[in-house]
Amino acid sequence: MLVDIIWLIVGLVLILVGANALTDGASSIARKLGISDLVVGLTVVAFGTSAPELAISVLSAISGSAPLAVGNVVGSNIFNILVIIGVTAMVRPIVVQRSVMSLEIPMVILSSVVLLVLGNSGMLNGDGINQVSRVSGIFLLIFFLLFMRYTFASAKQPEVAEVTTQEQEGEKTEKQMGTVKAIIWVVAGLAALVWGGDKFVDGASGIAKAMGVSEAVIGLTIVAAGTSLPELATSIVAALKGKPGLAVGNVIGSNIFNILLVLGTTATISPLPFGSIGNLDLLTLMGASVAFYIFGWLFGERTITRTEGALLTLGYIAYVATLLSNI
Repeated sequence: MLVDIIWLIVGLVLILVGANALTDGASSIARKLGISDLVVGLTVVAFGTSAPELAISVLSAISGSAPLAVGNVVGSNIFNILVIIGVTAMVRPIVVQRSVMSLEIPMVILSSVVLLVLGNSGMLNGDGINQVSRVSGIFLLIFFLLFMRYTFASAKQPEVAEVTTQEQEGEKTEKQMGTVKAIIWVVAGLAALVWGGDKFVDGASGIAKAMGVSEAVIGLTIVAAGTSLPELATSIVAALKGKPGLAVGNVIGSNIFNILLVLGTTATISPLPFGSIGNLDLLTLMGASVAFYIFGWLFGERTITRTEGALLTLGYIAYVATLLSNI
């Protein structure tokens, strides 16, 4: 128990330090290249913070524990929207760019719908087997490549990007950083996030087992939340530093990466049966994505307020309570 507590603390420290370094380094590189924080969040940061999900899902598929891969992605994506966006908005209301509301968030909703369809593929095919097949995995990877092509193409457009008041404040307080140092900061930050998240999961799982909590509960809650801790830390730090584009881009990019890249790659290695992941989980994910979109447009302000953030967080608490009541 003592060792688990130590790893829990070490993991949290690494996550916080890594998030701070990653945010500073990524933002500095973005400024030097003339790329918006949003694009950096959708690509570099999202890929880095999705690394735990990718590693766990691929290793699960190789070891024959394919359902864990699906559960990890679904649980992480639900946590990303309801908790990360929710908690970040409570810390500081998030101003969402118009392009995000028109393009990126609808992409998150579409990917959630695709996952819902795949989760009921057995009923649609008549064979009763709900799974992400190898063919579906390849299609997911193709969609991922198209999304990346669109993202980088939009980054090269000579249009003047929409800049929020929060971003302007962030630029005023941002420290100048050399290119080499910024790259080192990004790499070191990602490494700290991934390793810290892994140690946090190990510590939390050990404590849960010592307290008699079942493996099922651990998988549905601690593992999914633990692999999303890098996104949570990065988004909160980004919001506090006046970089809402990085905070939102991180969550949106991570959710898209998780479904299209992580599940696509893993299913290509081995077909992924959904196992005990059912419509409660898949509909919760889709509902969270739609709520994210609605709150962004509510009252025409494109701002996720503290009240809306609290509602999202309460939604996650209700979801976990429902899971626990069904075990």
